[in-house]
Amino acid sequence: MSTVTSLVQSVDWLALAPPTVAAAVGLVVLVADLFLPAARKPLLGWIATAGLALAALSLLPLLDGDRRTFCLPAHPDVCSYAADPFALVIQFLVLGGALLTALLSIDILKDQDLPAGEYWFLLLSSAAGAALLPASRDLATLVIALEVASLPAFALVGLRRGDRLSSEAALKFFLSSVAATAVMLLGVSFLYAATGSLHLSRVAHALTALPDPRLATLASAGVALTLVGFAFKTAAAPFHFWVPDTYVGAPLPIAGYLSVVGKAVGFSGLILVTVQGFPSYANVWGPALAVLAALTMTVGNVAALRQDPRRAHSAVRLLAWSSVGQAGYLLVPIAAAGYVDDPGHAIGSTVAYALMYAAVNLGAFAVAALVARTRPANRITDYRGLYHRRPVVALALGFFLLCLAGLPPGIIGLFAKVTVFSAAVDAGLAWLAVIMAVNVVIALYYYLQWTTVLFRGAEDTADAGDAAATGAPEAAPAGPPVPAAVPAPLATAIALATVLGIALSGAPQLVLRFASGALL
Repeated sequence: MSTVTSLVQSVDWLALAPPTVAAAVGLVVLVADLFLPAARKPLLGWIATAGLALAALSLLPLLDGDRRTFCLPAHPDVCSYAADPFALVIQFLVLGGALLTALLSIDILKDQDLPAGEYWFLLLSSAAGAALLPASRDLATLVIALEVASLPAFALVGLRRGDRLSSEAALKFFLSSVAATAVMLLGVSFLYAATGSLHLSRVAHALTALPDPRLATLASAGVALTLVGFAFKTAAAPFHFWVPDTYVGAPLPIAGYLSVVGKAVGFSGLILVTVQGFPSYANVWGPALAVLAALTMTVGNVAALRQDPRRAHSAVRLLAWSSVGQAGYLLVPIAAAGYVDDPGHAIGSTVAYALMYAAVNLGAFAVAALVARTRPANRITDYRGLYHRRPVVALALGFFLLCLAGLPPGIIGLFAKVTVFSAAVDAGLAWLAVIMAVNVVIALYYYLQWTTVLFRGAEDTADAGDAAATGAPEAAPAGPPVPAAVPAPLATAIALATVLGIALSGAPQLVLRFASGALL
């Protein structure tokens, strides 16, 4: 008698809790928006913030083991979802970044009259996709998670109705991302045709022994096209052109969200497909990513160096180009993984660096959001004398910039850069380590330049003409105004980022232990 193989898969809802909770709360917010009167719309922000905190807390029961679900009935070791150490660390980064973004957004929604229901639903939906991606272990789930994280972000960037910069930014982001997704899907289809599977473990096994040279050629094309798609998501040069205009046009919390959570999504996907899906093609993707890393960090830092401090939105543009340069550093250990026998160990340096970068970069965007409340043009010159107006905020921003530069007292930034540098040296990529050292020196100039502006004598000239040219409301009148109180959610976000940065600088082993162990 023939037996019929069961196609029913068991579902481990505890393992799925982080993305599931975020998605469920997003639906709750969407429905609640229909019934709440306009005066009570701010309640939606607190529901969303609580939901993200609950999603982050749902990671705690998963710390005791490696849980998997959506496994093939006949092959329980081949699964589509794995809550392993790598996935949990990235999910913590993603949900923590989304939580800080929510705190930044609560008052900005009121100031800029953004639609609350749509905003919080889109943010939670994007966070759910971002939390799903690092646990995905097949190419189909990876692509779906990537698009669930990306599609709401397009709408969030363009949510300021009637704002020309916002509309242009959303359109550029959307068209560029759609093109990259199309290229990636073509690569995935080539890989499926060549290997007959979408699960990363099976793809990796099939790529080691393709019976037909034509299939090998098809697989090579699939690997290359898939990498191009993820290179766009990480803002690696030359696929970075959308970053500056998108960050300037987006609401500031969303720019910070894209710089941290968007990058975490791209890098976690890139790590999974290279280390777990294409290890037999390390001789292809290793050198390619090394070149991309060198190009990305150089383009980002040189462009940041050329920013005019008096130009409207120069502070956000500098942070945007800085994030491109930081993406180059994050690529270095992934490239190094293609040259070593234990790639899972090498990518730990990327995770360690990403955790440091997430905390301090979101902190910098939080301070930028605070300054933009009174100086909408958000020029670097608008930060002159910030120490005299808001000494605690200025010290916090100075600390964040020094962390990004890798200078004391930002010890965690220095240690994270050393681990990335060591990963390149250990892999025999001395030339890449030299280029990274040169770029770190270049970055020191513009980070220190901005830091010194904070402590110069106060300059209270508000250029209303420049503000009008940018479509923003006029800045505060000249004179020594008394600073308005910082909104509690925004103050909380700045305080959390500062405390986290100080804690990591005081005990860098909290992050750097990820660089010393194999996460995959």
